Amino acid sequence: MSINAQNRTLPDWFTRIRLRQTVLPRFQRFEAWSHANVTQMFNTALQGLPVGAVLVLEIGDKEPFISRVIQGAPLTGERITEHLLDGQQRLTGLWRGLHNNYEARTFFIYLKPDEETEMPYYVDSIARWKKTSDKSSRPFWADSPSELWKRRMIPLHLCAPGDEAQERYKDWAKEAIPDADEREEISYIRGEIRQKFATFNLPFLSLPVSTRKGTALDVFIKMNTSASPLSIYDVVVAQVEAAMGTSLHDLVATIKETCPIIAEYYPPEELVLYASALLQGRPPTNATYMGSDFGERMLKDWDSLVEGIRRAAIFLEEERIFDATRLPTDVVVPVLSALWAIAPDGLDAEGRARSIMRKYLWRAFFTNRYEKSTNSRAAVDFNELKPLILGSSAPNPIVFEEVQHPLPPMQELIEAAWPKQKDRVARAILAIALKHGGIDLADGSTVSRANLAKREYHHLFPDAHLKRRGYEDQRIYRSLNCAVVTWKTNRNISDKDPEKYLAERREGSNLGEPEVRARLASHLIPFDELVAGDYEAFLTARAELVHNAMNELCGVET
Repeated sequence: MSINAQNRTLPDWFTRIRLRQTVLPRFQRFEAWSHANVTQMFNTALQGLPVGAVLVLEIGDKEPFISRVIQGAPLTGERITEHLLDGQQRLTGLWRGLHNNYEARTFFIYLKPDEETEMPYYVDSIARWKKTSDKSSRPFWADSPSELWKRRMIPLHLCAPGDEAQERYKDWAKEAIPDADEREEISYIRGEIRQKFATFNLPFLSLPVSTRKGTALDVFIKMNTSASPLSIYDVVVAQVEAAMGTSLHDLVATIKETCPIIAEYYPPEELVLYASALLQGRPPTNATYMGSDFGERMLKDWDSLVEGIRRAAIFLEEERIFDATRLPTDVVVPVLSALWAIAPDGLDAEGRARSIMRKYLWRAFFTNRYEKSTNSRAAVDFNELKPLILGSSAPNPIVFEEVQHPLPPMQELIEAAWPKQKDRVARAILAIALKHGGIDLADGSTVSRANLAKREYHHLFPDAHLKRRGYEDQRIYRSLNCAVVTWKTNRNISDKDPEKYLAERREGSNLGEPEVRARLASHLIPFDELVAGDYEAFLTARAELVHNAMNELCGVET
């Protein structure tokens, strides 16, 4: 196989894109460059410097890969003659910037000296947005020739090669620059910029028509030179589509549609790889994902994988774990997805599987099982839990082993940090409190996914109150001193001591002390110790409540 290096100017590239002769293999990921990357590329081109070569695969009578057009390009045209294997980000940025078809961004030529390059002009962009009340993009001045010229800005697409941009520029300049002499001077500068784009060379390497699909895919992976390198997921997408003609992007999109809440816990793109590896009995590692048959086996298990993800999301919500921010460890998500993919559906068999997974979930939260070697341990746990889920007899899984992975003693619960930090035990304490209801101390509402965004982390013994008593932050910011309440309740309590704000709750609810006790109990908060105002005694009493609830969920006989 020989690779031919050739030159091609920007207008030639644009013609091929416009006629749909040059397209992308569909396995290519979508746009990954930021507007800053695109801006830098335009300014590099204006200096006459190269932006690198791209890679194409010549196409014969039949396309070897399913294809799609470059973003913003016409959907129909002539016969496709080449697939763009590398260079999507550069060509997409050049095409969209010079055709002004970014929805939320407009690029301009600024006729001002560039401090960095010492050029007399440079390219930059501004954000655009629309309000639901009208269809016009804001800021409005960005569409006004006169306002733009006050800022010495010319829309970049008016500097694009081609007669159409030339005619549009003439109309724009007449409105923007009233003085004929100045308009002629600026037209000369604009012509210079336009000529730079018209003669800009973007060379390419060309794989011949005879190139085999596997070889083209291998070259694509090895020669990708994007500013945003390929992820493992990108590579698997390419392998799946090349081998099976199925778009993994489309398949993952269906997961997001049928089970949108899963994204609250784990990126779906990463989850399908991780959980699929477990279902295949392999460790979730890059070596596994890069295996030649990984994609094929993933597709074979796809329906059960999707069902497992759906059931895992429902299970997490039933356990009152609502998002990744409150997950003590996210390793449980792919393990649960794989386990629910094989779990029985309905009646006692599902009930048994649910009990096993509940015990697994809370042990994973409270023990150190996933503090190191998470990939290999996840694989071991899935393989050891699988026979139990299916109803077979099996040795006790390591994750349930008290000696190797003991549950935290009372003192460790007391020392756990504030749950906003990425502290496993601290988040586990908050999670177990929310599992018991998490009823707001004032308005009586139960915490849920729908109202979680309106809730805040509240100091049961307010920080200002404890600081007045000489406590340092390390002792104040303890997970056992935290409860999730509405922001209104949090503001109302402010720095009041517990006895005072609980008295307000008793009087305000008209339901008396039993209701206040019940609301506190839904957070595993001891009423008497909180009212007494002894912070140390309170921490010990609440640690005991959490410890007992933890043991019950984790299947410890007391």
